[in-house]
Amino acid sequence: MISAHLSASAPADDDARTSRVDVHHHFTAPAWLDWAEAQGLVRRDRLPWWTRWDLDSALALMDRTGIRTTVMTVAMLGRIQERSKREDSARVALQAAAEVAASHPTRFAFFTPVFLDDLDLSSWSLKYGLDDLGAVGVSTRTSAGGVYLGDPSHDRLLAELNDRSEVISTHPMDVPGGNAAGAGVPGLPPFMCDFLMDTTRAAINLILDGTLDRYPNLTFVLPHGGGFLPYMATRLELFSNHLTPEIEPSRIRDYLHRFYYDTAGPISPSSTPTLMATVDPARILYGTDWPPTPAHIVSDIAAPALDSDPAIADHQLRGINRDNALRLIPALARA
Repeated sequence: MISAHLSASAPADDDARTSRVDVHHHFTAPAWLDWAEAQGLVRRDRLPWWTRWDLDSALALMDRTGIRTTVMTVAMLGRIQERSKREDSARVALQAAAEVAASHPTRFAFFTPVFLDDLDLSSWSLKYGLDDLGAVGVSTRTSAGGVYLGDPSHDRLLAELNDRSEVISTHPMDVPGGNAAGAGVPGLPPFMCDFLMDTTRAAINLILDGTLDRYPNLTFVLPHGGGFLPYMATRLELFSNHLTPEIEPSRIRDYLHRFYYDTAGPISPSSTPTLMATVDPARILYGTDWPPTPAHIVSDIAAPALDSDPAIADHQLRGINRDNALRLIPALARA
C-alpha cells in the first residue's frame, strides 16, 4: 500500500496562508494521456488547456500561493464504454496519482473516482484506490446521463461509501439539457453558469430523496461555494411546501449544514457574506480549481481576495485555509 500520510504543520499563531490545504485540484496524468493516445481515445493537441498538468507547474503554483498540501481529483476524459478498458483507464490514472503522492508525501494526496453509471467499477475503484493505493476520499460527478447523485439507482454505491464513512468530493461535468456545446445558452460556457446549477440540483436532490438521512456517515463536499445553494436557502425555506416531498422549513438549514463547501471558482468578496451567513464557516474549505482556473487568477486574484475578505474573521480564515480540511480528512495531518 502506498502511504497517504501527510504533514501540514504551521506555526500555531498564523492564519494558515502559508500552509493551505487545496481540496479542489484537477489532475490529468501525463501517463494517462500517453495511454489514452495509444488507445486512440484522445489527441493531446485537441484537448483543453486544463489537461496539460505537470508536476513543476503544480508545485510552483502551490509555493507561490502558500499551499502546503493538495488533494488531487483524478481526471479521465473520453467516452469509454467497454468495461475492461474503463478499468484500465482508471488504473493508469490512479497509479499516476499514487506515484505523485508517494514521491511528494507532504504535498499531494488524491481522491479515488466513483462512477454513477457503473457501480461495479466504482466498487473496484474503492478497493484499489482507497485500500491499495491510499486515497484519502472519493470523487464523483454531480450527475451522469441526466441522473443526479443520490438517485435510488446509486443506493448500492452510497451504502458501500456509508459503511466506510467516506468523504465525497463532487463536481459537475455533464449538464443535462445542454446544447451541442454543453451549455444551456449558446455562447455561454457550461462552467460559467450551468455547472453551478448542476451542483445546486444535486445537493437539493440529496435532500429530497433522503440520502442525507439514510446515509448519515457520508460527507459531501460541494464545489464552487455550493453553486447557487447558499443564495437560495431562504427561497427553499419559504417555499418548502412546494417541494416533493414537502420538507419542514426549519430542516432546510439543518441539511445545508450537512454539506462542506469549497472556495474554488473562485468565490468573491461579493458572495462570501451570504455563504458565511448561510452555512457553518467550519465547513468551508480552500480550493483552487487549478488548472481550469489559470494560475495567475489563483495566485494574484482569488487567494488575496479570500485572505483580505472583511466578511471572514481571522479564526475563520485559518479554518478555511487549512484547519477545516485537516479535521475533515485526518490523514492529511498525520506525520
